[in-house]
Amino acid sequence: MGDSSDSVSIDMETPSLSGKEYVIETYYGHVSVSVYGDQDKPALVTYPDLALNHISCFQGLLFCPEACSLLLHNFCIYHISPPGHELGAATIRPEDPLLSVDDLADQIAEVLNYFGLDAVMCMGVTAGAYILTLFAIKYRQRVLGLILISPLCNAPSWTEWLYNKVLSNLLYYYGMCGVVKELLLKRYFSKEARGSAQVPESDAVQACKRLLDERQGLNVWRFLEAINGRQDISNGLRKLFCCSLIFVGENSPFHFESLEMTSELDRRYSALVEVPACGSMVTEEQPHAMLIPMECFLTGYGMYRPPKLSVSPRSTLSPICISPELLSPESMGLKLKPIKTRISLEV
Repeated sequence: MGDSSDSVSIDMETPSLSGKEYVIETYYGHVSVSVYGDQDKPALVTYPDLALNHISCFQGLLFCPEACSLLLHNFCIYHISPPGHELGAATIRPEDPLLSVDDLADQIAEVLNYFGLDAVMCMGVTAGAYILTLFAIKYRQRVLGLILISPLCNAPSWTEWLYNKVLSNLLYYYGMCGVVKELLLKRYFSKEARGSAQVPESDAVQACKRLLDERQGLNVWRFLEAINGRQDISNGLRKLFCCSLIFVGENSPFHFESLEMTSELDRRYSALVEVPACGSMVTEEQPHAMLIPMECFLTGYGMYRPPKLSVSPRSTLSPICISPELLSPESMGLKLKPIKTRISLEV
């Protein structure tokens, strides 16, 4: 183990990142699910944002060694891709009906039934966060907790609706053209990450660009049509039985919507983490910012099992150093900011 005087250093077991792919036939058509980890462990279900799948939306988080160990040591992860968003997906047939957000939420229930899963933890990003929140409202007994990144709960504003209509027309007629990719990157990443003439774009942005090239424009169009037709679900948020942990980048175009959603949740059972200098996709742009809040959140559920670590006694990653106040109901309503991507410790 390295010197821990300035930052946390961790030696840990490395979980396997190899997954198993399933194509599941549901009432609403085929859906692709990638399963990572031991299926005897509690289940964590993920759902990505528009035009993304688990590789382009969650690999930054899972490539972060500490977060990967935290999640795969405690969960089996079930990555659900929106229809037609999986790797190598062909264009969905034009005669297949368009699915609504309710259809997509019901499809998740069928996936859980296929794997024999009862109650699960959920993690979603923006559009995926909306789908999982709707699922939690419709199937309250089947959701243990929600980890939401830049989530939505309201119907689209006129501005968003018109913006999405422009994007929808571009997707329908021109596919994943350069303009569409630039609009999507603005949706996901902060201006700093996207770079400029003087500053190169980040590795995460470059990787996302390459993966967007593989998307079928009409499949993305179908998901966008569903999201642009979503309803306001804020009235159902206070009926949720589970706790919620919300992350939002301060530079996210959905920052206000995420704050509004937090205000609708019961403050005794929800926590907000605002991440400075970050866009919507915190999982890719600043995944380290999610580590400590997630660890405290899972500890509150009794679902955190520390991996075989060799850590500094002063490390805030050590379970014995988590303050009990962080796990109290009052703390779950606090606005936790700023969040740093590395932790500096004074001797």
